[in-house]
Amino acid sequence: MADDTIRIGLVGAGGNTTLRHIPGFQAIEGVELVSVANRSVASGQRIADQYGLSEVYDNWADLIDADDTDAICIGTWPYMHRDMVIAALESDKHVMTEARMCMDAAQAREMLDASRLAQHLVAQIVPSPTTLRVDKTVKQLIADGYLGDVLSVNLVVNDRTMHPAGFIAPGAPHHWRHDRDLSGYNIMQLGIWYEAMMRWVGPAQTVQALTRVHVKSRQDGNGDAQVITIPDHIEVLCEMYSGPLLHIRMSAVTGHSPDNGAWLFGTDGTLFVESPGMALYGGTRDDGELAEIEIPAENQGEWRVEEEFINAIRGVEEITHTNFADGVRYMEFTEAVTISAQTGEKVHLPL
Repeated sequence: MADDTIRIGLVGAGGNTTLRHIPGFQAIEGVELVSVANRSVASGQRIADQYGLSEVYDNWADLIDADDTDAICIGTWPYMHRDMVIAALESDKHVMTEARMCMDAAQAREMLDASRLAQHLVAQIVPSPTTLRVDKTVKQLIADGYLGDVLSVNLVVNDRTMHPAGFIAPGAPHHWRHDRDLSGYNIMQLGIWYEAMMRWVGPAQTVQALTRVHVKSRQDGNGDAQVITIPDHIEVLCEMYSGPLLHIRMSAVTGHSPDNGAWLFGTDGTLFVESPGMALYGGTRDDGELAEIEIPAENQGEWRVEEEFINAIRGVEEITHTNFADGVRYMEFTEAVTISAQTGEKVHLPL
């Protein structure tokens, strides 16, 4: 093994880790996947056998503390992220953690503080990938004045993660994303899409929200009823520091709803980002209708999370997708949504 090899340990090897992170790291020269600690030794051993890892740990703390790695990739649910990230940094390890960042804003600020005390280490959150294709073009059009002054942003998201049909599904099984003890203030895909909105128009100044829980309990794998307090439908209205109003309607219970998409309305033009597919349409006051805006290949963003993490460790680039400061902003936002819904009041950011 060369001296400049970056050795990585995996804590949690679920869907995104096996789909993206493992092949992403294995494609980079001078990177070695060394160890894994999964929910069980047996599942960890299966990952090790499949991907050629040499060490399987039965305890995540032992993996992080071991001297056989330089960096840690965390793929667990949000409730463990704070403890694991801080442990990695205290063990002098670079760290990349799966989204969402953690449970709440207080944990997020602890993680940011820990990263600032170890500035020689790289700390990254797996970013929202949804709008990567169009981000650069949308930002450039706004900066070039295509919209004029941005007045309003309207975002519609149908969360089909757990219920593909869209209608209320009372008989569907309980999922960890329904569990506040595992998910904290994270609601559906709210943090993912707000992260994208921040890339385009910056952070929110105020938040007002109404939420609903239409299915109040579901059966878990043991057949026990689990009470659900995480909403399955939300309406959020924000004043953005950059000027526009942002309206978000996000729902897991709206069947036959229009496709996901974001409208950006300005004094001189309009943009529409269609999802899925991330096609971009636009029109100015002189146009009769919207037309598709072709995005040159060189302007189309793509998934390069593992590459960015390794390049940052090597000093080649800085983390842009996503740093801990932006993680704090979206965790404060998601918490503000719940606070506003519970109190009926407008919540000012930052918390």
